[in-house]
Amino acid sequence: MATPPLKTLSSKSAVEWIPLSYSFALMFRKKQLLAWSLMLFCMTILFTWLGFKLTVGYMDDFTRSFLNAAPDTASILGWIKYIFWLIGKWLVLIISRVVAFYISFLMAYCLTSPGYIFLSTAAEKLHLGELFNPEDAFSIQGIITDLLEGLKIGLYGILVTLVALMVNFIPIIGQALILLLYTYYSALMFIDYPASRRRWSLGQKISWISNHHRVAFRLGFLPALVSMIPFLNIFLMSFLFPVMTIHTTLNFSALVSTSSPEKLIEQ
Repeated sequence: MATPPLKTLSSKSAVEWIPLSYSFALMFRKKQLLAWSLMLFCMTILFTWLGFKLTVGYMDDFTRSFLNAAPDTASILGWIKYIFWLIGKWLVLIISRVVAFYISFLMAYCLTSPGYIFLSTAAEKLHLGELFNPEDAFSIQGIITDLLEGLKIGLYGILVTLVALMVNFIPIIGQALILLLYTYYSALMFIDYPASRRRWSLGQKISWISNHHRVAFRLGFLPALVSMIPFLNIFLMSFLFPVMTIHTTLNFSALVSTSSPEKLIEQ
C-alpha cells in the first residue's frame, strides 16, 4: 500500500495527518470498502428522505392553521398584518424544513450506525494491516450497543439543533456560531464510529473532541458546511458520509494509538 502524503497535526505531537485524498483513494482502491460505502450511501438517502417526508408532513399539519390564515388586506392595518404574517409564514417554512432535515438525517444516522462502524473497522484494518487491534469482536450485543450509542448521538444532535435555532437570531455572528456548532457536532458523529468500536462512552467522545478541538474542527468543518446547502444537503451528506467515516477513522486511530483513552481525556 502506498504511503499517504502526511502533515504534522501539531507541534506538540508526532502524529501525522492523513489527507482526505488518501481516504478517497483507499475507498475506491478496496472493493469491499467501495461496495459497503455504496450500500450505506443508498440506505442513508432512503432513510433520510423517508424521515424528511414524514417530519415535514407532521410539521405542516401542525402549522396549517397559521399558514392558511392570511389576514384580510382591505385596510392599511390589514396590509401591515399581512406583511408580518407573510414573513412569519416563510420563517416557519424555512425553519421547519431545516429542522426536518436534521431530525430525519439523525434518524438515518442512528439506523445505519452499525453499518458505518463496520465500514470504519474495515478501513482501519486495511490501513493498519498487522498493526490492527480488533478491540471487540462482532456480535449481536455489539450491534445493539452501537444502535444505542447512535441514538444518544442523535438525541444530542437534536439538542444542538435547538441551540442552533436560538443562536440563529443573534445579529451578525449568528450564522458563524451555527457553523461552529455543527462543525464540532459533525466531528462527534464521525469519531463515534471508531470510538464505539473501542466501547468509549459518550462522555469520553465529547472529552476527546474538547481535548483535540483543532483536529475536530478539521474533521467536522466540511460536513457542517455541506449540511447547510439547501435541497442538495441530503444527497451530498449521504455521499460524503462514507469517505468522511474512513477519513476520520484513520486520523482518529493514529491519534489514539499514541495514548490510552484515559490519558487522552486527562490531557
